[in-house]
Amino acid sequence: MRLLSVNIGRPRPNPWKGLGATGIDKRPVSGPVAVSAPGPKGTGEVGLAGDRVYDVKHHGGVHQAVYAYAREDLDTWQAELGRPLANGVFGENLTTQGLDVNGALIGERWRIGPEVVLEVSCARIPCGTFQGWLERDGWIKRFTEAARPGAYLRVIEPGDISAGDPVEIVHRPDHDVTVALVFRAMTLEPELLPRLLVADALPPEEKESARRRSA
Repeated sequence: MRLLSVNIGRPRPNPWKGLGATGIDKRPVSGPVAVSAPGPKGTGEVGLAGDRVYDVKHHGGVHQAVYAYAREDLDTWQAELGRPLANGVFGENLTTQGLDVNGALIGERWRIGPEVVLEVSCARIPCGTFQGWLERDGWIKRFTEAARPGAYLRVIEPGDISAGDPVEIVHRPDHDVTVALVFRAMTLEPELLPRLLVADALPPEEKESARRRSA
């Protein structure tokens, strides 16, 4: 398991959401990138130096500090869409290889390189910016039905990471709530919501939403 690339966003106009800019256009960078815990949601801060988000209401902050997507899932989409998909094109900070990102448990911890430890927190929910960026009508529906969302992570131990760094799973919690399960419960299968309540590392607002919708 390793990092194929570390990807940083380039600001570009966002006509799809009526915002001045978006950071979804992420490109691989060479050399080490500093990783640290950002401030709370609403500031635009994320976990990687040189990156940020512009839809501060819905993105960024402690529980969405870093976004990871598996190269294997990109390859599947590449075949389905009939177009090349470069590392970073889904807006992910980390493109991984050999790691089951969607099968990761909420609260699972990854050591990346010698210093950084990240904790899986929640699933990515697709938005209009994502659909517009890929220039695919119906993309949100297609992405949602596939339930391969990728994982948001919070920063537990800061440090530097680089493309090629090994990834090691150093902790797995004692429950069965995966990233894919959270995504399915939050989107098309609300009957799964009660199962999320055992995942202590789920962001508080998502856990409260699951509790409220399960009542």
